[in-house]
Amino acid sequence: MNKLLPSDLGEPFYEGSVQQLYAVPGDDSVMVTRTSARGSVFDVGALFEIAGHDVNRALFRHVLYSRLGDPAVWRRVKAAIEAAPELDPAYRADLMGPLLESCCERGARTHHEGMLDAVTGEVVRAGVPANPSACNVVRKFQILKPERTRFLGAPLFDYAKFPHSDRFVVPLEYIVRFGITSASSVYKKYAGMEPKAKAAFERELGVSRPLEAWQYLERPISDFTSKFEPEDRMVSKQEALVMCGLSGAQFAESGTLAVLGAWVVRDLVEELGLRMWDLKWEFAKDGDELVFVDTIDTDSIRATMTLEHGGQRYAVHYNKQAMRDYFTLLHRDWIADIAEAKLLGQKEGVAFTEILKAGQAEGRYAGTPTVDPAFLALQVEKMAAIRDSLTGDAAAEAVRARLEMAGREELAFYEGRGALGELRKINGIS
Repeated sequence: MNKLLPSDLGEPFYEGSVQQLYAVPGDDSVMVTRTSARGSVFDVGALFEIAGHDVNRALFRHVLYSRLGDPAVWRRVKAAIEAAPELDPAYRADLMGPLLESCCERGARTHHEGMLDAVTGEVVRAGVPANPSACNVVRKFQILKPERTRFLGAPLFDYAKFPHSDRFVVPLEYIVRFGITSASSVYKKYAGMEPKAKAAFERELGVSRPLEAWQYLERPISDFTSKFEPEDRMVSKQEALVMCGLSGAQFAESGTLAVLGAWVVRDLVEELGLRMWDLKWEFAKDGDELVFVDTIDTDSIRATMTLEHGGQRYAVHYNKQAMRDYFTLLHRDWIADIAEAKLLGQKEGVAFTEILKAGQAEGRYAGTPTVDPAFLALQVEKMAAIRDSLTGDAAAEAVRARLEMAGREELAFYEGRGALGELRKINGIS
């Protein structure tokens, strides 16, 4: 496939909350992903729209996946790992092995084939198209889903078919955490534990000291959630191995590759003057090899800039966490209803969105809120600045200045709504 105009894509064969998938005429080995400008938080579907974010998302994916396949980028990442001052020496040694050397020689395998030029339809594989579009071309891998079953009335999921299959998307989300933020799911879980449970959880995560918010780690955390169950569910490393469909050696390799790939993203983010905290990956199994797949953009990473306001320091988010915080601080009733619906959904083994919608229709749950246009405009500016960096239309210094200005205006927004104190509780840095 060399050319395909975005206007000739036809009807999508899949439509999600933030992207659509299209078949490619005459080539069943690839498909086109078209990202939308819509945003989704808390797994409830599209709630808002950030103008231009459709192209921003696709461009970030194109640039990042291109970097993953570039040996020169991996050699730079190797040097960064060698020099990272916070890393535990033993952990560093684990990363500096044959897998990293292989990436330095030939890059990593990804499903990415290129981006469609919005005007010519050319599949641009190297560099950025003259006319970036919201469409990327990727290789296809099959989606296998676990079978629903029950044990004495309790809902369970059967993954028995995965080890006997190939060329499938691994049914896990790999979460890599360079540090702990106040919104990290592992931190929230940890904060509610008794001391003995905390110690056991620290061993499971592989951390060297108690978890604290806004703490960078000597040993970055790798944890996992289910991918194809009705709701994402945190699973232990042992359960992840059992359900993933990979051999023990492949699973261990996938975990290392997730951390190494996260360093490629960290390298990109730090060019923008931001600090990388965590991200989510997915992989596909292709014979004996692992392939980076699915989405990776500013919605699937957590990156911040530390800014001072009123004599206090804050972590300002340049990713979807900014929208999560907005709803959490300014629409607490709706957030509480989502939490209740999720608990009921887990108990009954059904999608919580069905329970939420039914409750809203009956007036028991708060309606879905809208976003203040002033706050939304700040998110548009953040994403536009990042895009200008990716395309090379703005120098790094200019991009960092724009990102800082947008962050300062966001803090002023919360102050004007009387919510700065509440923001301080979750994003304040001592």
